[in-house]
Amino acid sequence: MMKPFMPQLVYIEPRALEYPLGVELKKKFEDLGVEIRETTSHNQVRNIPGENHLQKYRISKSTLVIGVRKTLDFDTSKPSAEYAIPFATGCMGHCHYCYLQTTMGSKPYIRTYVNVEEILDRAQQYMEERAPQITRFEASCTSDIVGVDHLTHSLKRAIEYFGETDLGRLRFVTKFHHVDHLLDAKHNGRTRFRFSINADYVIKNFEPGTSPLDKRIEAAVKVAKAGYPLGFIVAPIYIHEGWEEGYKTLFEKLDSALPSEARKDITFEMIQHRFTKPAKRVIEKNYPKTKLAMNEEERRYKWGRYGIGKYIYQKDEEKDLRETLESYVDTYFPNAKIEYFT
Repeated sequence: MMKPFMPQLVYIEPRALEYPLGVELKKKFEDLGVEIRETTSHNQVRNIPGENHLQKYRISKSTLVIGVRKTLDFDTSKPSAEYAIPFATGCMGHCHYCYLQTTMGSKPYIRTYVNVEEILDRAQQYMEERAPQITRFEASCTSDIVGVDHLTHSLKRAIEYFGETDLGRLRFVTKFHHVDHLLDAKHNGRTRFRFSINADYVIKNFEPGTSPLDKRIEAAVKVAKAGYPLGFIVAPIYIHEGWEEGYKTLFEKLDSALPSEARKDITFEMIQHRFTKPAKRVIEKNYPKTKLAMNEEERRYKWGRYGIGKYIYQKDEEKDLRETLESYVDTYFPNAKIEYFT
């Protein structure tokens, strides 16, 4: 049974102690006997213990930096939302394919921001600028926010905040099943709670340090019973031996577990496996034994933002993946909405 995340090492920026959440977290970790160090800023976190790169990397992944979010401009977050809302960055999971490998680079530790009210005030400004349109905020662009929220409750605060707004919607996705503290949040149907799911082969080989599929599905059932709109991200969709059967089994499991009240409003988002050259280098460095197939010759190149293109499946493979997975959604969840396939 996978326990909720608990950091081995905590760094605190002095400014974080000017906020109630910073003070509360410092006390919490002192009481738990976790080692706490001071850092002037998250960029100054040095001396992560470890004999070599891999040890340092693993300890970084279980290090939490408590800080203040300085820039309050939000990034865009297409196609899932208008904006990314930043409560945390970094992740305690060890998914080999994760794009955070490159965005987090040499700093794979987890950061949580204590100036939650300032971040929510900024979200309010974005909603006012776009009124009368609805504005969607994605809370898991740079982290698995649920994985750390049992400690911080920032996400819970945000769920209740958006529950009170007319024009804001919150959404996030997780691979963790530690959702119990979120079940009584007053969400008023304005937060879409999504789970990342995949074929057994992918979870077993490429998603260490995350909750097993059956636990994610159990958590999804709880969330649906708590009245949240539910969603699933099937990502990365990965071609492996027997993939058609593997993904079919996934949908069968989902179908047999989800009660009727969970099916009224379900969305699916589908993302095929992709990698960039920089990501491939980092992945091979951090997970030298990975079985993840990243052969540029077998893929097609697609230009990306910032001039870094990605390698995705060939057109005929992509068509096959898309048609197969969409047919499973149609079969098992005929009323669900497929938001995109990319």
